[in-house]
Amino acid sequence: MPFRKLIFFFLFVLPFAGLAQFAPAAGQAGTTAIYKDSTAFAGWAVSCKVTRGFINIEDTTETYTQGDSTSNRAFFGLPANALRAPGSAADVVSLGDGGSATLAFAHPITNGPGPDFAVFENGFQAQASPFEYYLELAFVEVSTDGKRFVRFPSVSLTQDTAQIGGFGQLNPEKIHNLAGKYVADYGTPFDLKDIADSTGVDIDSINYVRIVDVTGDIDSAYARYDSRGNIINDPWPSPYWTGGFDLNAVGIIHERNLTSVLSSRGSQHNFAVCPNPANRNVMIENQRAGGKNFRLGVYSLNGKIMLLSGSAGKIFSLNTSSWPNGFYVVRIQTENAMVLKKLIVQH
Repeated sequence: MPFRKLIFFFLFVLPFAGLAQFAPAAGQAGTTAIYKDSTAFAGWAVSCKVTRGFINIEDTTETYTQGDSTSNRAFFGLPANALRAPGSAADVVSLGDGGSATLAFAHPITNGPGPDFAVFENGFQAQASPFEYYLELAFVEVSTDGKRFVRFPSVSLTQDTAQIGGFGQLNPEKIHNLAGKYVADYGTPFDLKDIADSTGVDIDSINYVRIVDVTGDIDSAYARYDSRGNIINDPWPSPYWTGGFDLNAVGIIHERNLTSVLSSRGSQHNFAVCPNPANRNVMIENQRAGGKNFRLGVYSLNGKIMLLSGSAGKIFSLNTSSWPNGFYVVRIQTENAMVLKKLIVQH
């Protein structure tokens, strides 16, 4: 390499290799962060199923005690905390190292112009030099059928030679397509066109979003990698009941309202759920003339699947006598429409 080119390489090329290149923090010019009260949001998740990860992936026997509870897995918060618009920084469910949460929606998420949904976490700006951000990161995956999930391509340009400590800081400009990039109250957006070439999912009909904690450990035995093969380094360890990614909410921006589509063709679905409140037996009936079979799912507010079934006719009967008192979400789907009903069980 000629001397002048060599000087150019060291003076100009190498310094840029470690520079950030993605959108900056919330509130800064060019950010992609979306505030929780934005009118862009059309809805929020209706069910959330959580698989908790360990508080310390390198020592799965380590436990943490809070009050009367002791566990080697994260246990802060309830899945129901993720089923509404973001509340306070404490209204989260902690996933632990490598834990996950799978969320479902009243209507499928669809590919529209710009971002299609956003994920909220409770990160915050550090009050010590270099005044960057405490961020816990997670992969984001989507599915049409709940079986085949596709992960968004992600990038982490944070150095991976030294572990970021449990209370370390990150620069959002070095992070792309990882949930948790932004602080509390600001959602990290995801655009379904980024996975348009993936097989096994319909980006115009996404029914499930899965959030998977990245662990943040850079030890090769436990490390997680971005789509470029980079180790993802984030604050670790966090061996507490609040360990891992703290899911606050998933907001829908573009949803496919199947019921509206059906109505525009001149027909409507009319489903009855009775009695409601229910004590024992509940009848779910398709009251539309000529109504066909339908599929049924019932979920508790903490994300537990109470029932998944297909109806053999226009009427389905279920027994709630063993269910705890409370509110449940009834999801009814036909060939062309989806209807969401609220069921109250009261013994």
